[in-house]
Parts: sequence; structure tokens; C-alpha cells
Amino acid sequence: MSIHGLNRSRTLLIDDESPSNSSLDSSILPELFSKLACLRALVIRQSFLLFRPDPNLIREIPEDVGKLMLLKYLNLSELHIERLPETLCELYNLQKLDIRGCRNLRELPAGIGKLKNMRSLLNGLTCSLKYMPIGISKLTNLRTLDKFAVGGGVDGGSTWRLECLKNLQLLRECGIEGLSNLSHVDEAERLELKNMENLLRLYLLFEVVDWEDKEEDEDEGGEDEGEDGGYEEEEGGEVVNGEDEERRRKNEKDEQLLEAFQPPLNVEELWILLYGGNIFPKWLTSLTNIRNLFLHMCLNCEHLPPLGKLPLEKLALQNLNSVKRVGNEVLGIEESSDDDPSSSSSSSSVIAFPKLKSLKIWDMEELEEWDYKVTRKENISIMPRLSSLEIDCCPKLKVLPDDLLQTSTLQELSIGGCPILEDWHKISHIPHIEF
Repeated sequence: MSIHGLNRSRTLLIDDESPSNSSLDSSILPELFSKLACLRALVIRQSFLLFRPDPNLIREIPEDVGKLMLLKYLNLSELHIERLPETLCELYNLQKLDIRGCRNLRELPAGIGKLKNMRSLLNGLTCSLKYMPIGISKLTNLRTLDKFAVGGGVDGGSTWRLECLKNLQLLRECGIEGLSNLSHVDEAERLELKNMENLLRLYLLFEVVDWEDKEEDEDEGGEDEGEDGGYEEEEGGEVVNGEDEERRRKNEKDEQLLEAFQPPLNVEELWILLYGGNIFPKWLTSLTNIRNLFLHMCLNCEHLPPLGKLPLEKLALQNLNSVKRVGNEVLGIEESSDDDPSSSSSSSSVIAFPKLKSLKIWDMEELEEWDYKVTRKENISIMPRLSSLEIDCCPKLKVLPDDLLQTSTLQELSIGGCPILEDWHKISHIPHIEF
């Protein structure tokens, strides 16, 4: 254990690298807090082995933390705490609270609305946190809210309704998890997310997921659904799969919800994760200021949206397992016939993905074909600024478009898990190649 800046310093870092051999535990913290009322910043770090119980792990923050009245920054990230004391809400000068990675944290203090000066609540990767206290709607100075968990509260009167997010008009970055827990689409519509003009980065997760547990489930191949697969026989002998019908209703609901969660037009970064719909929303192509787009585990979407006209700089596609082909539809450019005047050589050139620099495609298990079959090819430029291309775990992909591999701007190429890809002879000019 090491303690830095203990005396009259305004910053204190407690770094406990080996809890099993350390004297640091929750019983020591009250004395430290009582003697350090002048602190402006406090960081407590404690390393641990995930599957080995350790009696010295910090599992609670003492009530005495409320004595640090001048504290502006508190970092408790990745501690084993299950709750935060209500006295933390007496820290009226607190501007930034970092509790990211506190996997056992189940709730936030009910009085959190007292922290009027809070600007950043970094509460991502808190898989046990299933709901938000109603007081968060009073934090009108918030610029960053990593995670708002939809639903899950025991007492409906003490949890925050989604539409109260409208109170936080200064938000620049926000993550919303568990969208599928919403009972009705009108809850999303009342939020009027598109009117939150300061919002620049938005993360939409349709499920609240413990990512480490999910990876373990995938490695084990999932659960056995049983022999009958949930089939029921209706009158007339027609066989209906009850699970399929439930899944269809959920997919339709997800589509309606995502349509209602239209972000403001000036959003710069958007993540869509665990979306169960079959199609992407129409508003996606209207985000004229977007720079980064990440689509992850949208398992039922068979086609990519027409993104080619957007000013994207980074595009990441992962686990879109229903996509078998990527073609000219993703370019957002309509094909024209030979007798179309716009297809003549005198027509102006068209640029698809004009600003894209980084493209990542991961875990697209069914992707077989990636080719642009457009007419007027002599007038179309595709990804002219692409400098980094990463493709991983696309076992059925055979070829890549020449437009990508032959561009002079491509500096980095990483390919893995693509055993039948046949384009090795086209990539010798790329400076940095990794397999």
C-alpha cells in the first residue's frame, strides 16, 4: 500500500496494489478522512484477483467521507463497494465522481440530488446498478452521465422516470442502458431526446449486460433450449413457436423504441448496442455532424444502413450476425441507368464516406460478400481518406473491395480469423500489415 500527498496536500492517492498483504481496509479510512478535511481530490485504488476472496478488500466507504467538505474530485473506480453512504451527498463542492467498474455497486445515494455542482458522474461498467434515484434529475449542471439504467427499482416512486432526463439540458455525453425495459414507446417519445442540443456523445444499450459474464456464456455456447424448443400446437394443426413469437414482438418494440430515441442532429458520436430490431432507423442518415458510429450486436439486421453521405471518421461494426452481404446500399448512392444524363462522364464525381479514416469489422460470422456493384464507377470515389482497416473473425468472407485495398491512403491493415480471404496479392503496398 502507498499513500501519496498525505500531509497538507490537497490531493491524496491511496494505491493498494496487494490487498492480501496490506493493512488498508475500511476501518482505517475514517481516521484519514477526519484529518484531511482540506482535500480537494481523493483517489482510492485497490487491485484484486477476481475469483479469490480477500478479507482486506474495501467493501464500503465510511460515513466520515462527508467531512471532506472541500472535495471536488472523488475516484472510487473498481472498488468492491456495494453502496455509497448518504453522507457523500453533503459534499456540496463535488464536481466529479468516478465509480466506473464498481461491479458490486447496487444503488446510488437517495440524496444525490444535493450535489448541485456535479458535472461528471462516471458510473459506467456498474453491472449491478439497475436503477437510478429520482434525485439525479436535480443535477442540472451535469455534462457527463455514463450510465442511466432504465427500470429495475423496487419502489417505483423512488426511481427516476426516463423523461426527467430532459432536466439535464447541459449534458454533452450520456449512456442509457436497458431500453428494452421500457413498458411503452411513449416513454421514449416524451423524452424528446432530439431537442437536447448540447448532447454530442450518446450510447444506447437495449440490455443491461455484465460483459464478462456474457463472454463466458458465448464461450460455453449458450444455454440448452430443450427438446421441444417452446413449440405449441394451435387449432387446425398449425405449429407455432412461442419463443419466436415473443422474439418477434420484442424486435418490433426495439424498432419503435430506437426510432423514438432520435438524437439531436449535431451529435458527434453514437453507439447502438444489443438492438433487437430488423432494420436501422431512418434518422441515422440525417446525422449530418456525426464523426464516430459504433454498431454492436445488432443481431437481426440483415442490411447495413446507407451511411456513405455522412461525415464519419470512424466506423465500427461488430457482431452483426445477420449481414451476409455489403454492397452499394451502404454507400447511400443510387444506381443510374446508362441513359441517365447524370451518368455521363461530364457529371460531377460522387464521394462515398468522404472523411472516413478508420473502419473496423469484427465478428461478422455470416458475412460472405463485400463488393460495390454500382454503375458510373468512373465517377465514384469510395473512402478516399481511409488510413486504417481492421477485419477480424469473418470466417466466410472471401474478397475485399479493390477500392479499399488499392487506395494510396491506407497505412494500417489488420486481418485475423478470415481463413478463406483471397486478396493477399493486392496488399503489398500497405506499410503496416498485421495478421
